Parts: sequence; structure tokens; C-alpha cells
Amino acid sequence: MSGLLPVDQALRRILASAEKLEAELVPLAAAGGRVLATDVHAKRQQPPFAASAMDGYAVRAADVATVPVTLKLIGQSAAGHAFSGTMKSGEAVRIFTGAPVPEGADSVVIQENTVQGDRQVEITETVTFGRNIRRAGLDFDEGDLLLEAGRVLDSAALALAAAANHPTLEVVRLPRVAILATGDELVNPGENYRPDQIIASNSYGLAEIVRQAGGVPIDLGIAEDRLEALSDALDQALAAKADILVTLGGASVGDHDLVQPALAAKGMELDFWKIALRPGKPLMYGRLQDMKILGLPGNPVSSLICAHIFLIPLIHTMLDLPHTPDLRSAVLGTDMGTNDQRQDYVRARITKDDSGQLIATPFVMQDSSMLKFLADANGLIVREPHAPAIKAGSACSVMMLR
Repeated sequence: MSGLLPVDQALRRILASAEKLEAELVPLAAAGGRVLATDVHAKRQQPPFAASAMDGYAVRAADVATVPVTLKLIGQSAAGHAFSGTMKSGEAVRIFTGAPVPEGADSVVIQENTVQGDRQVEITETVTFGRNIRRAGLDFDEGDLLLEAGRVLDSAALALAAAANHPTLEVVRLPRVAILATGDELVNPGENYRPDQIIASNSYGLAEIVRQAGGVPIDLGIAEDRLEALSDALDQALAAKADILVTLGGASVGDHDLVQPALAAKGMELDFWKIALRPGKPLMYGRLQDMKILGLPGNPVSSLICAHIFLIPLIHTMLDLPHTPDLRSAVLGTDMGTNDQRQDYVRARITKDDSGQLIATPFVMQDSSMLKFLADANGLIVREPHAPAIKAGSACSVMMLR
């Protein structure tokens, strides 16, 4: 196994080549989940006027220092329909939550502490100066920094941007990830197939990984094991302006493994090929013009696990997002043997005991073609190269998948 690149070095080299994508302007309604590219400052004050926090009556605190007291009712102020006059001593204005406080008033008495008459209102409880009033700019003032670049726009951030009068936002462009399956043995689900063919599955799992990571998947379909077919597919990826091309299978050096030759003919600069990883040793990384090339193994489990280890961090880095895998401490549920020279990612079921301790139980079968166990797994036990045999109950590290 000499000459295999360690996993951590491979990841560092991939991420070192990743540039943050440029910004684009999108409508606020389409900005959910996107990464903010520039700081957001308030375009207006919020609230833009002193507003009532309660339903009740706008008064002068000095007029209700002694109660009960009867004040002249001269009008009302509702949200969107402000009282237009000026309130004088001895007067009150009926007011509703969110409505502008009339000029001349300095407090609001809640309606439960009043008795309304025909053109007057009796105040039965005193109120302090400024009570039940939200001052202008209580939330933020015009020009205030509200959201910093790099923030993922969740519901609260979107609402804040809207309140600050931003109909559009500058966000980091979503990376376009082209996915190309290769192999004469592959057919799409639902198509007629020969006895010597299998159903292509990797592309569907990879596309969902790309979507959840924040990218836009571009399905290039299945390319036959011919240089001409692969060359055409590569042209499609370039024409689609893909930021990343993920190839599935065909990256080794067998007679039918033509992905590397096809890429080399187009001028790919190869960074590395083959890493000390199980599953996923025949992993390739390079660059073709402005497009990054991530060649994943053809085995379904290998390709999906490699995507969790390498593709998701690459997408996050291009979005200028921090990426730290969800690694947790656990204890083994069963014995495990000695590991070889490759870093091993073992499919496992992660549970909790009564004390909250994570228990990682590996599946007996770890063949990289078996998708059922990957679907059942919610984590991967990460074992370093040359790790010794360990017993059940020993500490281990797990990478959570869901």
C-alpha cells in the first residue's frame, strides 16, 4: 500500500484548491438557506415611530398621577392609521398595538385599567412615563449592522432583512456540481436491462448529498465505456459551467477504466490518485480548466462515503462556510480486529445507553457494494491506519451521518 496519500493530506489538498464563489443578487424570497456574501445594514429605523405595545389609551403620565381620573377622548390611533392631531393635557386617544403614539402623549394605559364612556375615558390605574411604548429605533436604527457576511440565512435573518427594507440580498453563488456515471453495465431505474447489467444508483445519492450541502446537482447521465462518449460528457460539463465534476467509476487503470485517459486528453491537471482509505482507495482529484474533478469509485457505498468525507467539505469551502465533520466519542458494541494501512470508515448503528453514552455497533458485512447497510447506518466508525484490535466497550470515534 506504499504511495497511497493519507486521508487528511488528500482533504487538505482538495480544500486548498477551493476558491470562494462570487456573489449574486437574489430576491429576498429566494434567499432562504443561502450564504450571505456581504454585510447587511438597516435601510430604515425600526420601529420608525414610537409605537404602542398594548391596546389601551395614549395619555400624559402627569394627567394620571392620581386616579381615578376622567380624560376627554379625542380620537383613535390604529396600525396603519395614525391619529393626525396633537394631544393636550386632559385628553386621551384610543390606541391599538403597533399604532403610532400621538404627538403630545408619553404613555399608554392598558384597556383593562380603564372604563370608556361616550366621549371620555376613566383611568383607574396610574402609569409611569413611557410605559407600554416602544420607542422609535428600539429594534435598530438606520445604518446599523444587522447581519454579517457568512451568515446562513435562516427564518430570523430573512425576517430581519425584510424589516430593514431589503427586497434583495447578495449571497454566495451556489456551486454547480455535475455528476457523471460511467460504465456499460449501468442502466437507469425503470429501463430495460440485460442480465449482465445493474441499476445505476450512485448518481441519485450523490445528487441529494450535493443538494443538502448547498450545491446544485447537474445530472450528466451515464457515459459508455468509450473515449468518445466520455469526451462528449466532459464537454457537456464544461458547457454547463460546472464548478465541480464528480465522476463515478472508471478512474482506475483497468482496460475499461477510461475516465483518466479521457480527462488527460482534455488537459486535466491531476493532483493525486489513490488514497489510503477504505472504502474508496481509487479516488482521483484534479482540475480541468476552471472545473475541479473529483473521481469517485464506482461502488455505491464507496462513492457516497467519499462524498461525505471530501465532496461536502469542498462545497462548504466554496460557499465560504466552515466545515467540521460531526465526529463524536463512543464505545464499541462489539470487538473489532486489527486495521491495515488504510484509514477505515466502518458502517455502524449508533445508539445510546441509559446514561446517554453512544454505542457504536459495526455491521458484520462491510462490502462496498452493499447499499442496504449504508441506508441502515447512521454513523461510521473511524479507524486510523494500523489501529490495533480492540474489544467491545473500548473508546472509538464515530462520524455521524444522520
